[in-house]
This record gives sequence, structure tokens and C-alpha cells, in this order.
Amino acid sequence: MTTDRPGDTRIEAPATLPTLRITREFAAPAARVYRAWTEPGLVARWLGPRGLTLEIDAWDARTGGRYRYTMWREGVQIAAFYGSFHELRPAERLVQTFTYEDVPDDVVLETVTFTDLGPGRSRVTSTAVVDTVEARDAMLAGGMEGGVVEGYRKLDELLANG
Repeated sequence: MTTDRPGDTRIEAPATLPTLRITREFAAPAARVYRAWTEPGLVARWLGPRGLTLEIDAWDARTGGRYRYTMWREGVQIAAFYGSFHELRPAERLVQTFTYEDVPDDVVLETVTFTDLGPGRSRVTSTAVVDTVEARDAMLAGGMEGGVVEGYRKLDELLANG
């Protein structure tokens, strides 16, 4: 389990299960956080670590839709990801697949829930099922944790600025 600061991003990776659970509270209502998760112009502003630019090639955030985006550093593409949106319930739940193009056989199924905690606060919980514990551990070893923590900090800034 990893946390970036007490009360911030919590990443749990059980030793014997091919899962990841990421929990984070935000100083914004669930509807606003959900919007930042599903509107492409907002997603591009916060998803991923600082120092990278995210470019969205396709984004159809609806049940049955799909997405694809690339990440760039100093004009060089360093990664591409794609997936399908399986279910979207505004301000409540998002279910999607997630695939890193360089490893197309490792498809992740992710369920993200948005819980309103009262005036101006919400909790996001992401539960990802990976094919194997080894594949999950490779994701973590590849820098996923740092990218998630930095991305959520960028999301804090985005939410604070309207």
C-alpha cells in the first residue's frame, strides 16, 4: 500500500490478487470530479505525470464508446493507451477497459466509483483487475504509482481553479 500524504492517494496491491485499488478524496462534489474524468478537454489537463503532454486521439465517453490517447515528452511519443467504456453513470460510476498499446494482451478492467461525501467533497475509488499479479506488478514497477499521484495532484489544481 502506498500513500502520497495522509488522506491523499492510497494504492493497494494485494500480494496474491491481480488487482489494484486506488482511493482518493477530492475537495469537489462527485459530479464535478466525474466531469473531469469524462470530458476529454479536462482529462488531457490532469491525467498522467507532470512533464508529459496527453493528446486524445479518440474519446467517446458513453456506454459502448471508446478512447485512445498518447503521451508525449519533448515532442516524442512515449506511450499510447486505448480502451472501451462499458458503463457510465454520471457522478456515480464508470467501467472501462485499459490497454497499453505496447502490451496488447494485458487488458485491464477498471471500475471507478464517485462517492459524494457532503459539502464540496467526494471520494474516488478505482478498482482494476489485471490478468496476472506479475502484470500488475510490472505496471507498478513501470512508474504507474508516480503517474497516478502526480495526476491526482494536477486534478486537485484543476478542481480548485474551476
